[in-house]
Amino acid sequence: MSFLTLLHKDKNSRARTGVIETDHGAIETPMFMPVGTQATVKTLDSRDLADMEAQIILGNTYHLHLRPGEKLIAEAGGLHKFMGWDKPILTDSGGFQVFSLGLQKKLENKIVNKKISQQEEVPPEQLVSIDDDGVMFRSHLDGSSHRFTPESAIDVQHQLGADIIMAFDECTPDTASYDYTREAMERTHRWAMRSLAAHEKNTKYHGYRQFLFGIIQGANYEDLRKESAQFISSLDFDGIAIGGESIGYNMEATANILDWIYPLIPENKPHYAMGIGLNPTDLLVAVEHGVDMFDCAAPTRLARHGMLFCFDKTKNHRLNIKNAQYTKDTTPIDATCDCYTCKNYTRSYLRHLFATDEMTGLRLASIHNLRFMLKLMEEARTAIKEDRFSELKAKWI
Repeated sequence: MSFLTLLHKDKNSRARTGVIETDHGAIETPMFMPVGTQATVKTLDSRDLADMEAQIILGNTYHLHLRPGEKLIAEAGGLHKFMGWDKPILTDSGGFQVFSLGLQKKLENKIVNKKISQQEEVPPEQLVSIDDDGVMFRSHLDGSSHRFTPESAIDVQHQLGADIIMAFDECTPDTASYDYTREAMERTHRWAMRSLAAHEKNTKYHGYRQFLFGIIQGANYEDLRKESAQFISSLDFDGIAIGGESIGYNMEATANILDWIYPLIPENKPHYAMGIGLNPTDLLVAVEHGVDMFDCAAPTRLARHGMLFCFDKTKNHRLNIKNAQYTKDTTPIDATCDCYTCKNYTRSYLRHLFATDEMTGLRLASIHNLRFMLKLMEEARTAIKEDRFSELKAKWI
């Protein structure tokens, strides 16, 4: 069986089902990936994730490089053994931190065009400095400087041992000018080729196959997105990812971008929209546009603040369990949910846990929000196979 085997395409949309094969197990698509930034999904352990039937989780290369370090994880046998998770794992490349650490918003017109040496310090007023060869990070933990290039980002991910790894890229913000976005996109394309060359030297660091995805950039500019889609698709990547600030944060722009690039990316490779999952309905929009994979830290982050998913259009499918109206509410968070929390606890109890700052509340809320998303994807896969995905989407949106 190939890396991706397509099983069925919905007759009324671009929604599709398939199976991705890795050495740590098969993944049914479309699917949502819980985010385990630092080799853990916050408040949960591997048994919680297995019980909620998570198929794959995501780790963050930048954070794992800083703590505990890729060498320690490699010596432990890779992320799977280090964190006690025997199913597939995906790691990002660290490229998103180029955006999230704030350099671009401050220095859009001050791109560094010279190569920064390994010894050069990042200026104290910024956390990141970009040049054509790579990125210099200043640790948000202790201020130490760290150099990432396409080659080193691939090497770190090889040592971490994820089943799916990402090419090093530069994620551009929505507010970036056309000229800056083009320059960043072209840099991402050069880095994509270098990432691929570095990966091809050793695709089985821990003795099992690691698959590499390229990333399409171009912000909200149609011509740049199409150009990037064509370029990334022309390279021998195992999968195609769609990145940038818009993806997941602006669903109208996300839908437009997916429409622009869909005809240009290979059908026989997984399509991964990075950062989608702020609302359950966002997943359905992405699936409708032919996306197979998505991740987002929002479900667990929202859970830790008492914002819980539910099937209720009038509430945008979300409730705040801290509200006083739930003090005596003996119903589950959501009557349609089959998660451990909904089967065993009431809204009243969850509100009590948050009111008293009990850590159990964070765990139970996180279990619910993640299982809610995973279950929705199970329903989507069934609906696609039965050619009624549009009916499912209309029920939610």
